[in-house]
Amino acid sequence: MMSGEATAEAVGAERSAVLRSRTRTRRRMWRALGLVVLWAILLGNAVVITWLWSRGDGNLNVRPTADLFNSIGRITGLLGAYLALVQVVLLARLPWLERLVGFDRLTIWHRWNGHLCLWLILAHVVFQVWGYAMVDFPPKSFFDEFWFLLSGGILPGMVTATIGTALVVIVTWSSIVIARRRLPYELWYAVHMTAYAGIALGWFHQIPTGLEFVHEPGPTLYWESLYLATLALIVWRIAMPFWNGFRHRMRVAEVVPEGPGVVSLRIVGRRLDKLGVESGQFFIWRFLGRNFWWAPLPFSLSQAPDGKSLRITAKALGDHSGRMGKIRPGTRVVAEGPFGRFTDASRTRERVLLVAGGIGITPIRALVEEMEGDIVVLYRVVADEDLVFRAELEQLARERGFKVHHVVGDHTTPEGRELLSPKHLRELVPDVVDREVYLCGPTAMTDPLQSELRRAGVPRRNLHIERFAL
Repeated sequence: MMSGEATAEAVGAERSAVLRSRTRTRRRMWRALGLVVLWAILLGNAVVITWLWSRGDGNLNVRPTADLFNSIGRITGLLGAYLALVQVVLLARLPWLERLVGFDRLTIWHRWNGHLCLWLILAHVVFQVWGYAMVDFPPKSFFDEFWFLLSGGILPGMVTATIGTALVVIVTWSSIVIARRRLPYELWYAVHMTAYAGIALGWFHQIPTGLEFVHEPGPTLYWESLYLATLALIVWRIAMPFWNGFRHRMRVAEVVPEGPGVVSLRIVGRRLDKLGVESGQFFIWRFLGRNFWWAPLPFSLSQAPDGKSLRITAKALGDHSGRMGKIRPGTRVVAEGPFGRFTDASRTRERVLLVAGGIGITPIRALVEEMEGDIVVLYRVVADEDLVFRAELEQLARERGFKVHHVVGDHTTPEGRELLSPKHLRELVPDVVDREVYLCGPTAMTDPLQSELRRAGVPRRNLHIERFAL
């Protein structure tokens, strides 16, 4: 009898595994199709913009050098303006886009698109001003021509365009500085919001000035459509969190200390099951209390969502996260999201390795509550007192049958130097190369550990990373 029950259980588990595999395959196919459509839209618009530029008066004639410089100035300006709109969409952190592309890949796109956008805009300024300076009589220097145009020369909107360009430069420059100095997330967020103003100001120069828009209404209508579509996404992005706040009426139900400098908040509300959140995802939270309402704070769920409440856990790493324990029960909450593909839906293998560093245990803690199959958890901390959810993880491990290894030690010491090296990884998880790996934690941990996992033989396609960074 017991043998029959065991056989039935094994058959049921095999069927469940097959169904999960089919579901993941369908999701991958739809995601691949979505990426093809997305790239077709992005590249298609770039082709249309280049075609419109080629039809502009004076383009591609290359009479004197001035014509060439002005032509280069126009195309770099048009493509720079287009990439600025793309940057706004990437900056808006649209949940559907993050689910389609993935947070890590979207972050890379955002960084490289921002750099390319800035260089195109600066090239536009240099070539256009230089080109106009060449045709003046007598010819002017670059700076004399720039001042002439800025002070009311032949081009409208130069002041607003210059301010907009300066804002884009500040956003790019300050991002590098902020990343290096590790300034608070709130400041990084506020600085990035000025990019919206910079791009909006460029409109008042681009449309009245461009040769592509002077003689025909078609190009003007096309660019207006691009700007309006981008504006609609921004409005939707801003309005949605407040709509969710009104619809779900979220509030803090309890505040629970989890350890030194670590606190959990349980958030309740109406119809939370309609949020569509999965374990491993995160929201950008605003707590509508004193000294908190203006600060957007990104936190992952630290417990699987049950449709009735959401739990997040924060460690005191900054000004606001350090005061999370002072938030009072009853405080209203506005949440933007959910974001991220650090979920079971991204999984392609039955055997999984979950690696957490420090407070990066929060999404891992939520994932192990729902993941099925052969699961191993590695929890990396410097000292025993840094372990969070130790009792919860051990209880879940007993109930759900997964393994937990606490890897404790300072890697800067001789005895901790080899912790989670390829050799150590293979000792803890002999079949690590055959597992889907989820890695979460601060960048200082995830970046070197990603290299160690790759050296251990884990393919890049089977490695999912969630970095707790700006």
